[in-house]
Parts: sequence; structure tokens; C-alpha cells
Amino acid sequence: MEIIVYDRNLYRLGTIENHTSLQWHRKYYECGTFELHAPVTEDNLKLLQPGNIIRPKGKDEAAVIRGDQNEEESTLVNEMVRKGYFLPIYFNDRLTGPLFSYTGTCEDAMRYIINKAPKIPLLEIAAGTGDNTEITFQATYKNVLTYLSKLARYCEVGFRVVPDFMKKKMTFETYKGIDRTTQQGENPRVIFSESYNNLNRAKHNYSDETYKTKIVVGGAGDGPDRIYVTVGGGSGFDLREMFLDAKDINKDDFPTDAAYLEALRVRGKEAMAQNAIVENFEAEVEADINFTYGVDWDLGDVVTVNKKKWNKILDLRITEACEVYEYGGMYVVPTFGEALPTVINWDN
Repeated sequence: MEIIVYDRNLYRLGTIENHTSLQWHRKYYECGTFELHAPVTEDNLKLLQPGNIIRPKGKDEAAVIRGDQNEEESTLVNEMVRKGYFLPIYFNDRLTGPLFSYTGTCEDAMRYIINKAPKIPLLEIAAGTGDNTEITFQATYKNVLTYLSKLARYCEVGFRVVPDFMKKKMTFETYKGIDRTTQQGENPRVIFSESYNNLNRAKHNYSDETYKTKIVVGGAGDGPDRIYVTVGGGSGFDLREMFLDAKDINKDDFPTDAAYLEALRVRGKEAMAQNAIVENFEAEVEADINFTYGVDWDLGDVVTVNKKKWNKILDLRITEACEVYEYGGMYVVPTFGEALPTVINWDN
């Protein structure tokens, strides 16, 4: 696997072929990460500088060297480790700006907050997928990357920044995974199971630690004049209630009472999603056993996971896919379902 290195303006600097390990960790709702191990050489030290961009040959994704970096020399090792994030990390350097209220689709909201923030060099914004999930919210000087992730989870749409090294530009785009489960008949089905020999070293996670069935959202006002909305329900042993203070949502900033109440409901729905039962699988998968990674299935797709030994048959979205390149080979570690647990805090 050849790794091509560019400067931050997308001009090619050189290539690296002597690395010993690369973990290329793709994420559907978040900014992906990487970790690269390579010998300490004069060329590698020159190329693998913080701020430079790396791209595995053949990929349409790229990542920035950023964060903790190190070199180590001993009688056993002479190695440098470089870490970083996929190109959406640039949104982590931006804020949404002064207070604004928004009502519309999630995809339009993502583009709206990017355009409100200080411009990122070379960045263009592509059209959306057409997802019509509506949302109402307020934000004041929030981190743009954090909000993109929140919006993506809300409407189950992935996002990425795709570089064009020929035209020296980067394009923000949203995309949707494909339903490949056994419950549908439109697309070729993809099953991960022991019988298909593509569910190796499986790990099943389940958590109802913070599970809630009913959220009472408190809005503007005090005492008997305070405004409340309720999301969810339940009774008996199945009822798990939670109170959510949403006074930070300013009623005067909404054109109608209905719009304000909807903003409170959205906050309640997000709290429900944040406090849902979380169940996922992690497994090692050979990239070309039965179903070919990147062809038959990819990040964001919804697939069927059948673990007969554990009596588990679940339809889950592939939310992460960690590609591991070592010793001349490659395997993938997908995460089926949400990582444990995902906290969506609309206050940050």
C-alpha cells in the first residue's frame, strides 16, 4: 500500500512505501482517524510533518497529520508513529457564530452552519442526498464538527470531505448507506455470520445503562407558568422517565409558539436517542470473503448480522470500518450499530 503525501494546499510532496502498519479508521457520523507506523528515515521525517495530508493510493479519502506524534529509538525499534484525522477535522477549528434559530432539513442545516462559519480554504459544498428529515434548533458559537455529527446522527446521513488533488479543491458532501438486509428485496443482500465465514472474533455489546422511555422537557417560564412538552411514554416496570432542562432555547427567537414547542420536542427526541438501548457487533472481516468490501458492502450500509451461537439476528448499520494494513495484507474491522454509548449533547 503506497501512501501519498501532500501539503495542506493539496500539492504532492512525495510517497511512503516502507511503513509497517496503517490503521485507516472510517466513520459514518464522525470524523475518521488514522495511525501510521513507519521507520524513522530522513525522507519520512521530512514528509510526515504535522499539517501535511496523507492518502492511501486509490482512496478518495485523505487525512491530516494532527495531534500526538512520536518517534522511538532503541535496540529493538526505530519507528515513528503519526496520527491524525480525516479532512472533516477542519470543521473542528470553526464555530457556528452568534445565536441563530434554524428550521428545515438536517442536510440543509449542515450546509447552513458551514456557510455561517469562517471559510475553510479550498472547500466547496455539494448538493445533498434529498433526505427530508426536518429539525428545529438554536445554536450559539458551537463547534461546527460537533454539530455536523449531531445532525448526521439525527437524520442517519453520513458526511465526508472529498479532495480533488488535480483541481486543488475539497468538497463537503453528505451520503446515505444502502439497505442490504434480508428484510428488503431491492438491493443485493449482505449477511455476516459464521456460516459465511465473515464474522471472525466477534464481540457483542448491549447496554441499557441510561435507557429512558419518557422525556419531560422543561422550557421557558417558572412555576405554574413554565412550558413543558413530553416525548415518549410507557407504564409499569417499562416506564423510565427523565427530566430535561431546555431553558437555553429562547422562546422569543421563534416566530410562533408552534415552532418553539417543536424545538423543545426535538431536544426531547435527541435525549431519547441519546438514552436508547444500544446494541452492536464488532468483528474482523476478510475484505474479499463472500462479500467484497467496498463493492458489496461499505461504510453506512445496513446489513444483517446473524450470530447463531448467541441467538442474535440483527439488522444494523455499519457506522465504522477500520481498515488494517500490516505485513502486506489487509483486513477490516467493521462496527455494526452505534459505538457504546454515543452521547449527543446539544448544549456543546
